[in-house]
Amino acid sequence: MDVARVLMVAPVRDVEAAVAWYERLLGRPADTRPMPSLADWHLTPGGWLQVFQDPQRAGSTLLNLEVPELDRALAELAERGQNAGPVQTGGERTRFAQLRDPDGNLVTLMENPVA
Repeated sequence: MDVARVLMVAPVRDVEAAVAWYERLLGRPADTRPMPSLADWHLTPGGWLQVFQDPQRAGSTLLNLEVPELDRALAELAERGQNAGPVQTGGERTRFAQLRDPDGNLVTLMENPVA
């Protein structure tokens, strides 16, 4: 099976509030708004984040975003008014920090120099 794209989907109650939050997280507006209840960010050539209005599933998602430099990413977030939890370690060399969107979806920023 060939896979052309991987989509992370964050279900939310209020799509406009969530889009504003994810714009601050990612530092830019959504790449597309194909319908009123959906926003897409094209993060890599084959990896997209979708924020989708789905009140029944809101807050149930884990999103993992690997960043090249965790400390720099956290500083950028702080400048935009978003603060992650403390930096933690996982495995031998992985570092990560977490934050939650307004609905409780867990976003983990990871730095993995082994990758």
